[in-house]
Amino acid sequence: MKERIEQVEKEIEQYLITDMASLEAYRIKFIGSKGITKELFSELKNVPNEEKRAVGQLLNSLRQKAEQKFEESKEALESQGGASEKLDLSRPANMDELGSRHPLSLVRSEIIEIFSRIGYSVSEGPEIEDDWHNFTALNFPPEHPARDMQDTFFVEKGENEMALRTHTSSVQVRVMESSQPPIRTISPGRVYRNEAISARAHCFFHQVEGLYIDKKVSFADLKQTLLYFAKEMFGDKATIRLRPSYFPFTEPSAEVDVSCTICNSKGCNVCKYSGWLEILGCGMVDPNVLEASGIDSKTYSGFAFGMGVERIAQLKYKVNDLRLYSENDIRFLKQFTAGI
Repeated sequence: MKERIEQVEKEIEQYLITDMASLEAYRIKFIGSKGITKELFSELKNVPNEEKRAVGQLLNSLRQKAEQKFEESKEALESQGGASEKLDLSRPANMDELGSRHPLSLVRSEIIEIFSRIGYSVSEGPEIEDDWHNFTALNFPPEHPARDMQDTFFVEKGENEMALRTHTSSVQVRVMESSQPPIRTISPGRVYRNEAISARAHCFFHQVEGLYIDKKVSFADLKQTLLYFAKEMFGDKATIRLRPSYFPFTEPSAEVDVSCTICNSKGCNVCKYSGWLEILGCGMVDPNVLEASGIDSKTYSGFAFGMGVERIAQLKYKVNDLRLYSENDIRFLKQFTAGI
């Protein structure tokens, strides 16, 4: 038995390891689960009792030497970066697969870029808002339906009422409180409504709201700004129309429709065969909102508008189900790789 151990020890010392393949072969032969060292240990039971102690010590020493050579050889090969292995330099490189930006991120960035060309800065604010910035400063009366639990996710009720913001108009209030006109800003961000999730609605979505306040700002300025946006976003052939509407924080107010890009205004199921698609709401800022934010409504006037990013993306990419934006389906997202 002792002679066998000495023979294996010499084999270990003479074994040549030049690359990762020979290293693995060494491991299997000497220290693997079915290797020589394991085999010798299994034969220890056949050694006479008076020799077991000495033979056991020799086996332990053999195992340590085998493992030590393996670790030292492995470390040496790894430090060389595999230089000892043959490399096929003629093989084509493995191209890393490109990811893709989310379609809502693409549209949001495009909206910001369009308005930045005409002097609009970007303003951001918290997604958890107090009652003042989310409702009261925007001229929402106490009995307004939007304050009801069915529309708003309240975080804390009572004296210090807090809620997930229902629109990014709350950011505009913060801008008006902290700066003086002229103000020209857009407020992109995520908002929340307590609504049932369907192809046309979701409990969270994204908005971009704009605000312009200065002396002698008129409704004509608003219309021309929105027409410019429509043509930049949907093409030179795009047209808009304004329909009277109501919002607590603007007066007069309007809904804005753009000519349907899916059917080229000929009529389809998306535009309900009208040739028009609603894209945003707008209006002149109510004097009460200006005064609540510390701006003199007799000196300054302004307009505001707000659009859903999902709605714009639907028209731009012809996506007919809002749920696709938040399901993280890689098959859907891969379609936007070219938009990086």
